[in-house]
Amino acid sequence: MKNLLIAMVFMALAACGNSITDKQKQEYATKGNEISQATFKALSEKLTEQMKLGGPAQAIPFCNVEALPLTQQLSDQYDVTIKRTSDKLRNPTNKPSLRELEIINNYHKLISEKKEITPIVEVDNNNNKHYYAPILLKANCLACHGKVDEFVTVKTDSIIKSLYPNDKAVGYNEGDLRGIWSITFE
Repeated sequence: MKNLLIAMVFMALAACGNSITDKQKQEYATKGNEISQATFKALSEKLTEQMKLGGPAQAIPFCNVEALPLTQQLSDQYDVTIKRTSDKLRNPTNKPSLRELEIINNYHKLISEKKEITPIVEVDNNNNKHYYAPILLKANCLACHGKVDEFVTVKTDSIIKSLYPNDKAVGYNEGDLRGIWSITFE
């Protein structure tokens, strides 16, 4: 009986350790928004610069080589893990976890039901705080992620396929859910 009581107390304490107050959720949401916006800005500025220098033919190889290191640099700067992931991958390195895929699928469901999609803050079993937020496609992203022959030229599509043979990250329209930001606070 004593062992059962000790086990119940331990489980209750463990459950409490994985909770987060509304105030903490708001703080992590604010920080997650800040980090995701800074990361988007950094990536967007670099890609825009490359697009101006040589269009998709220059931007796609740049993204292939530089997007992950730039994201890692910002992860180090903010002392978090920053990830961009999707259910339609371009780079297999960005493969979603099961939880990330659940969130992406839930966002798709909410969108199909014409409901608002908002960032999510939660705590995992290891007491890590996670921030997830939708990535909605912007107009300037269509040159590499839009519909082939409508926004993506055949030449651009062939460059993408040469660097990403299993690419699924095309066929989007402006405002579509491209994926999510997944930020882990360690």
